[in-house]
Amino acid sequence: MAHGIGLIKEMGLPQFAEFFVQSRFVVSLFDYRYLGASEGEPRGQMLPTEQQEDYRNAINWTQLQSEVDPERIGLWGFSYSGGHVLHLAAFDPRVKVIVAQMPTVNAFLNSRRLVSPLELDELTKLLSQDRIKRYQTGEVSYFPLVAPPGQPSFLVTPDAFAWVESTKSASEGRWKNRLTFESIEHCLYYEPVPHLEAIFPTPLCLIVGEKDFLATAELTTSVYARAMEPKSFTILKGGHFDGFEGEGFEIASTTALKWFEKYLKQG
Repeated sequence: MAHGIGLIKEMGLPQFAEFFVQSRFVVSLFDYRYLGASEGEPRGQMLPTEQQEDYRNAINWTQLQSEVDPERIGLWGFSYSGGHVLHLAAFDPRVKVIVAQMPTVNAFLNSRRLVSPLELDELTKLLSQDRIKRYQTGEVSYFPLVAPPGQPSFLVTPDAFAWVESTKSASEGRWKNRLTFESIEHCLYYEPVPHLEAIFPTPLCLIVGEKDFLATAELTTSVYARAMEPKSFTILKGGHFDGFEGEGFEIASTTALKWFEKYLKQG
C-alpha cells in the first residue's frame, strides 16, 4: 500500500492497513522515495515511473518476509497510486490481485475536465519556464499541493484542502505542502495502462466516488467497461476523499477486504 500524489503513509492509510491486518493479512505500507519517512533528493519529487519502481521494490521486500507467502501478493492504491497498481497488474506477474480506489486512469483527460483551458495554458507556461531554469541552474522549484479555495494549488478542489488539513497532523511534521514542477509535468500526461487487456487475468477491483472531480467516475467507468473479467466496480456516494471516513470508509474497506480474501486466501 502507498498513497496518492503528494501524500504520505500516515495520512488516512493506517486505518485500511489495520483493517486488513485484523483479517490476518500482512500489510507493507510505505512512502515513495523523496517523501515522508523515505530518503532521497529532491524532496517532493513524484515521478510515476519511479513510484511504480518503488512498488516493485516493496513487493521484493514483502516477499522475503518469513510470514508472507510470496505467491500471494495483492496491491491497494488510491488516486495516483491507484493508477500505479493498475500498471503493475498489467506488467508485474507477481501481482495476483489489485484494488484501485479513486484511481488516476487518464490524467491528460481528467485535467481538462478539472480546470479551464486558460488555467491549463498558464500552468503549461510555468512548467516550460521551470524546465529551462532547471536546465540552466539545476534548481528545483515547488508548487503547493493544496491551498484554500481561490489560491493556486495542484489539487484544486475544496475537498482536497479540507481533507489534507484534517489529516496532516498525523504525519508528525513529515508531510510538506509541495511538489516539484517536474512532478506536475509528468503527472499531467500520466496514463498508467494504455493497454487494458494486459491486466487480464489479474482480478481488478475499482472503487469510485460519485462526486469525485479529481479522478472522475466517468473515466474509471470507461476503464471498467473495457477491462476483462474478473472485475468488480463499486460507487461511493461522495467525492475523492470520502472513502476515508464514515460510511465511505466502511464500504471501501469492506469491498477491498472481500476482494483480497476471494483471490488471496486459500481454503
